[in-house]
Amino acid sequence: MATDSSLNYRDRIQIKRALISVSDKTGLLELAKNLVSSGVEIVSTGSTAKQIADAGVPVTQVNEVTGFQETLDGRVKTLHPNVHAGLLADLRKPEHKSQLEELGIKPFELVIVNLYPFVETINSGADFDECIEQIDIGGPAMVRASAKNFANVAIVTATDDYQMIVDAIRDGGTTLEQRKSLSLKAFTTTANYDAAVSGWMASNRSDAESKTDLPTELDINSKRHSILRYGENSHQSAAIYTSNNVSPGLAQARLLHGKEMSFNNYVDADSALRVAFDFVKPAVAIIKHANPCGVAEATDVASAYQKAFECDPVSAFGGVVAVNSKLTAEMAEKMSEVFTEVVVAPAYDTEALSILTQKKNLRIMQLAGDFRYPETELKQVSGGFLLQQSDRFEVVNAGDWKLVSGSRPDNDVLQDLEFAWRAVRGVKSNAILLAKNGASVGIGMGQVNRVDSCKLAVDRASDRVANSVAASDAFFPFADGLQILIDAGVKAIVQPGGSVRDEEVIELAKANSIPMFFTGERHFFH
Repeated sequence: MATDSSLNYRDRIQIKRALISVSDKTGLLELAKNLVSSGVEIVSTGSTAKQIADAGVPVTQVNEVTGFQETLDGRVKTLHPNVHAGLLADLRKPEHKSQLEELGIKPFELVIVNLYPFVETINSGADFDECIEQIDIGGPAMVRASAKNFANVAIVTATDDYQMIVDAIRDGGTTLEQRKSLSLKAFTTTANYDAAVSGWMASNRSDAESKTDLPTELDINSKRHSILRYGENSHQSAAIYTSNNVSPGLAQARLLHGKEMSFNNYVDADSALRVAFDFVKPAVAIIKHANPCGVAEATDVASAYQKAFECDPVSAFGGVVAVNSKLTAEMAEKMSEVFTEVVVAPAYDTEALSILTQKKNLRIMQLAGDFRYPETELKQVSGGFLLQQSDRFEVVNAGDWKLVSGSRPDNDVLQDLEFAWRAVRGVKSNAILLAKNGASVGIGMGQVNRVDSCKLAVDRASDRVANSVAASDAFFPFADGLQILIDAGVKAIVQPGGSVRDEEVIELAKANSIPMFFTGERHFFH
């Protein structure tokens, strides 16, 4: 922030008067006592003033400053010239000083404001009107006014900065660098807050059609959560950021045990969650280098883990595991036999944690609340960003598909086809997934042609390919890939269809009496 100006910037400014209005009362009383013991006058509002006064600490109610009672259920209390003139006056200008004196208004050197808990409210499942009431108006106005006037005012928006203020008072006042840093933090706070409100309002438009519209302007406001050791490689710096615009997910998960998460750990864990939470039954996904090497569902997570692991035990070594339900002691016992980098789940049995924490290097992550994949996905490209709706499954029902060859298979086969169609969506394209009994048995991914993906899936399935079903994330451009699957013993296939050579592919399936379904939609994942 450049500070070249015809006006001189003061360095240390002694704090004589502070305005405090906070929804988060953490550390409030200790701070207030420190301020008063240092001779600082406190002006405060509503419940903040009451808590300070109840503790026996001298405080001036804001209505004594404005001459106007708080009104409209507290919606109007600080929006008054007697407050904002004290926040915005640039005391480097003689005319500002003289105007304050004429008006009988005293300036503030310190403002402590944290905003209404809007994000916490919407994440709690509160109804629409409750969320509207948590949209702060006066708070952001005070924060922005004080942040603009950092030459004269220190603005504090986070409780973790309280100690810095106490130390600054002891040292004779806040420094210019401290005020500039606090100003930046304050503007970031209000920007994130406004983005959260905007995003929530957009998601609550009543017109169902408008929900599919993408925004004409894209505001990306996030807060740095932590610095990572490095990025994909050791020479790349990296950090993880959290956003108020989306539901809590991996970025908000708690590390219960093990080393700090790395950049690659986060990428793989997010890929694993994306797959595991596509299923309704207990499901497990094992990921290596952002690709599934095993996916399964079962009546319990231990069985699902065992089936997922058996898909590719070699690749599962050093993999990342995601579970869509509570991780049990039985599953933990099975995991203890395999080297795993990360496991992430919504909850853990106490005994499961006791077993898992014996693995010193295993990172154990617990999700914060109900997991829901974001409605949109963002990718950076040179010069800008790509935004799209997330590819999510609402319902997977073979009854909605078109049978284009063979006889309709029995219910067990249909269930495996539905499983394979869910699971293949999380595999990097070109993707082929072979499945049997609610588990992947062979996966081919990330190849530049579908034939190689078919070969890879069959090779990894080995002798388990016989009587498996196959899902392809996009159509077969030629019949050669399908021929590989048929020759290997695949007994049913689901794919989107839509190739100019569909008839050629269908004829091959018919000639081999292979049931093949067209879904009419593809699931590329790059």
